[in-house]
Amino acid sequence: MPPHASPLTPRQPHASPLTPRQPHLCSPQLSVDQTSVEPVSSPKEQEWAGPEALCPGWLEDEAPDGEVPEDSGDPDSATHAYELLQSALRQEGLPHTLDHSAEPRTGFGPLDMTVCILGSPTAFLPVLLEGGTRCPGAMVLCLSPTWASRVPSETSPGAWSLLLSRGVSFEAGGHSTLETFVPPRRANYVTGTFATGSPESGWVGELARDLDCPTGGSVPLTHRLEDPLITRWVLAARAGLPVPPTLAFILGPGGDLPADPVAPGVRLVRLEDPQGQESLVQEEVGAFLGGTAMEPYSQVAVRTAGWRWRGTGTRSTHGKEEGAAVAQAVGARLGGLREEDSVLLEALVPTARLPTPPPRSPAPRLPVALRICTLVCRSWGDRPQLCQVACGVGRAEAPVRHGAALPQGLDSSLQQLGVVAPGQRQALATRLRGAAETATAALLAAEAELSPQQRGGARARTDLLGVDFLLACVDDTLELVALSANSQRCLETCLLAEAMGRAVGEPPGDLPRLLAETLLHRAQCHLVEGKDILLIGAGGVSKSFVWEAARDYGLRIHLVESDPEHFAAGLVQTFLPYDSREHRRDEEHAERLMELVRARGLRPHACLSYWDDCVVLAALVCQRLGLRGSPPAAVRVAKQKSRTHQHLQRCRRGRPPPAAFAVPCRRLQSHGDVERAAGVVPFPAVAKLEFGAGGVGVRLVESAGQCHAHAARLWRDLRDDADHPGIGLGWGNAMLLMEYVPGTEHDVDLVVFEGRLLGAWVSDNGPTRLPAFLETAACLPSCLPADRQAQLVRAALQCCLACGLRDGVFNVELKLGPGGPRLLEINPRMGGFYLRDWIREVYGPDLLLAAVLVALGLPPVLPARPVPRAHLVGVMCLGSEHGAALGGGGGLAALRELQSRGLVRLNRLFEETAGAGEYEEPCLSVACGGATRAEACLRLLGLCQALGIDSPRYPVEHFLSHFK
Repeated sequence: MPPHASPLTPRQPHASPLTPRQPHLCSPQLSVDQTSVEPVSSPKEQEWAGPEALCPGWLEDEAPDGEVPEDSGDPDSATHAYELLQSALRQEGLPHTLDHSAEPRTGFGPLDMTVCILGSPTAFLPVLLEGGTRCPGAMVLCLSPTWASRVPSETSPGAWSLLLSRGVSFEAGGHSTLETFVPPRRANYVTGTFATGSPESGWVGELARDLDCPTGGSVPLTHRLEDPLITRWVLAARAGLPVPPTLAFILGPGGDLPADPVAPGVRLVRLEDPQGQESLVQEEVGAFLGGTAMEPYSQVAVRTAGWRWRGTGTRSTHGKEEGAAVAQAVGARLGGLREEDSVLLEALVPTARLPTPPPRSPAPRLPVALRICTLVCRSWGDRPQLCQVACGVGRAEAPVRHGAALPQGLDSSLQQLGVVAPGQRQALATRLRGAAETATAALLAAEAELSPQQRGGARARTDLLGVDFLLACVDDTLELVALSANSQRCLETCLLAEAMGRAVGEPPGDLPRLLAETLLHRAQCHLVEGKDILLIGAGGVSKSFVWEAARDYGLRIHLVESDPEHFAAGLVQTFLPYDSREHRRDEEHAERLMELVRARGLRPHACLSYWDDCVVLAALVCQRLGLRGSPPAAVRVAKQKSRTHQHLQRCRRGRPPPAAFAVPCRRLQSHGDVERAAGVVPFPAVAKLEFGAGGVGVRLVESAGQCHAHAARLWRDLRDDADHPGIGLGWGNAMLLMEYVPGTEHDVDLVVFEGRLLGAWVSDNGPTRLPAFLETAACLPSCLPADRQAQLVRAALQCCLACGLRDGVFNVELKLGPGGPRLLEINPRMGGFYLRDWIREVYGPDLLLAAVLVALGLPPVLPARPVPRAHLVGVMCLGSEHGAALGGGGGLAALRELQSRGLVRLNRLFEETAGAGEYEEPCLSVACGGATRAEACLRLLGLCQALGIDSPRYPVEHFLSHFK
């Protein structure tokens, strides 16, 4: 074999390994009469085509005319695509694809993830490589319609499942393999090159139509996105962004536009018949050219627009004063107008021209045009996130199109224009991020209003799009003008810019990582749909989010709950009332629950608990069912606070060892234990319940006498679960005395899979109201520098692993002093109170979903480099302190109104005051957000002062003083 020959290059006409060895019939739904573009160049030509080979279409944004050639039906398209893939891999310095197609892969089950990319091997190559590193084998590239088939869905009537019989899979290190799958492998997420004009858009669109799994785009959504009139109307009317003044003529009702569209800068004229409209056209054109919107501009362009015209060069430009010529150009285009097309008359917006900064060169400075290309993805929580920006710069007399020039960065482009001050450039970059994400949010919201048929399937939605901007000067102020949107051109531009940066030693950007995380996360969300989850313990109102989340994720919850009248009984698939409140008998409870599960014929895929009292019982049931979870012995060690510290004190391996984070403590079951503990634990010390939760009964004691008094009250008042439900009294009311640890208090929420840390979030707590230790305030993200946060995360992880907690979502409470972190306690379940909600709001990932995925045996895909979207600061409210202000004073109603407007975040912990006196628990968390921590603190303080939450007895300003 020649040294550069592909192992898949066919030696005989009918022997190509890219052709399935057995006849494979395509689904009858596939059609070959789809529009496409010019035939792909040969692999040899593409190998020497330079950077544009990595991004087809980079050089040719504009076709020479308005005709779109038909699909060539090239039977060797898979061979060409495969060779193009090998060329791209070589350019990246990666090994060629191994051919293992003769050895079919088997054993794919319902929990195996498959992200399928249809079509171009290069448009998504960096994403495939990144996804192969994050989830080896999950990313599969399908290069031919004969490699996949559609079968009726077993779960969604009227939809189809996509099955892959062949594909190129990607592993860590840039390795790729051509494989056959027997039986065919089911796709959990599908996307591809749907863009109009791409060679494979016909078969890609047909394969991806009406699927039962999430689909990142579709042909109908791409057509809508690449229609300039529709997107411009959405950008102006929904996003409130400036757009070029536009006059549009359409035929008939214009199905994708509202009946009476009103958008600043966009005027729509509906025509019943394009013939004989000369006077109307002249009148509308004259009014447009003479209107106030056109005052800043001197030139206009006339073109036919619509998705089928995207990438054509059929436009004419005119001076604003040439009214007759403009009207004639519009009329000429109306003759061949179709209902899905439009004729646009739009202002040519010039790029802002700034004074030349000194030292000024005597050489003439020619005016330039700047096109800003932004790539935005649908990120965690369906929020738009700007991935990358690339700019094109050209001569001012012609619009800058994608592919007309090599891309460059925003900062250098602004410097080139004359924006000298770094602060001004940063401010423009911030404004651009806001505009791009606002534009994307509006486009996605408009898309969500479409019917499944209009979207190309019930599960189809756009996950990635580009928005182009111009930088104009309006009233001596720089302004970003939204120009258009696209499905793939900005992706190609930004990927080329990233490849160019790597060639000169620039560090890898975030683009491939962000896109891969989006695709993999949506695939994992699909994997959990329909899974049977045995949930032990419903909890109270603070866990109400569980039932809404279960519905959103499509989980089938089978709930075991002690309260037969619990409100969640009607919100779950199966309700199993069983009284397990006496948790010292959890072994017996686990056996009885096994009988109950078998009697109901349940076969859960996972078992877990979010409720503190039930974590040991859930671990015992998991063990008996053979499901993934932490061992019961490990959960017992973590659940019993004194046992946790005493176990860690024996763990002396490591640098530092887990013992370094433990705190001296002793278990208290009698007053004799108090005397013995007082001889070991120095005062001041902390006395609290051994199995407690929510901070109830925790108290600072200065002497053995104070400890005796506190223990006597607690043992008298809190004897069993009936005295104060939900704080661990089902385990008894034993106490412990532990050394008081000075420093700031923090929560660390961890996601751990097979002993490997996948995600960690650090939050800060405000000062408590001594001598009690009830939480008063909190903030996320942490105020700490990164190295101090890293100390907390490492200490939390080492403590969990030392206790045997290797799989799950855990909440670890620590204190941080000058000497480093010290452990307070480990909660072997998801963080309570507001933590799940706050982490979703600030960072995106959902701890609840992460816990389900781990319990199913799947490592959750989480942000590799989490970046906070905002800052949240919150304060706890007590019924004893704030009942009057929140209730009779109307404060709670006002807070709910503010929450509906997105101005505050409320997390209800109890329906009414929980406990009394020194055993009281907070009933409500009130939080405000801001772009900075200081802004969030200021908003929260003002709100608390206005509603009466702040008082001399409850000084909110003092509670927030730690957050600096």
